Amino acid sequence: MQFIYGLHAVDGLLRNKPKSVQRLWVQSGREDKRIAALVALAQNQGVPVARQPRQDLDGMVSGRHQGVVAEAVDTPVSGDTNQSNLWQEQDLLRLVDNKEGPLLLLVLDGVTDPHNLGACLRSADAAGVDAVVVPKDKSADLTPTVRKVACGAAEVVPFVRVTNISRTLQALQERGVWLYGTAGESEKSIYDSDLSGSIALVMGAEGSGLRRLTREQCDFLVNLPMSGSVSSLNVSVATGICLFEIVRQRRI
Repeated sequence: MQFIYGLHAVDGLLRNKPKSVQRLWVQSGREDKRIAALVALAQNQGVPVARQPRQDLDGMVSGRHQGVVAEAVDTPVSGDTNQSNLWQEQDLLRLVDNKEGPLLLLVLDGVTDPHNLGACLRSADAAGVDAVVVPKDKSADLTPTVRKVACGAAEVVPFVRVTNISRTLQALQERGVWLYGTAGESEKSIYDSDLSGSIALVMGAEGSGLRRLTREQCDFLVNLPMSGSVSSLNVSVATGICLFEIVRQRRI
């Protein structure tokens, strides 16, 4: 069982995976329009609603809940067709084989901070990413914190956890997907790269960046030009910039 909290995260859960929600807990005394809309949505989806004092909700979660906490199962529910964004590797490869037009994937090679993963998912949804790929080991998972930061994106963006990132990247290459990895030491800027084809943007872990084997497997390494005194950006910030440069090029 998970406790998902925050207005955007709970709204996304109720809209996209209502069968997973066992109960919606609402702060006693909160009667504003946003809370009322969530309560109405829950009731329309057949989800029980209960009121609790703020201190009780504080005890359920460690973050800022904004007056709402959804009690949800953390595994797919039988009959809930909206659980379809939790993919296996074969689902990813099926997408690549069947997609018409250029593909855009985001590969996160060991992002362990849940706030960063949530922010990356939010940017991925906004940029129209077809799927986000992470390794099963040494990576953040879809925790309540990730869902809160993602503001509903964690319920809709296809999320693929793979056993072997290297094998998955090779399978993508064999299907015509170009791998663009980010590396500060690269001499080529992302702004000078042709990003119009089918691409997997590969981002490294906080601090350490791409692992050596992942770096060597990429077709291209690109950087974000830095003009100030800092040497690098937060991975979620860098991800957002790179994704929207891809979006910009594809709209020219």
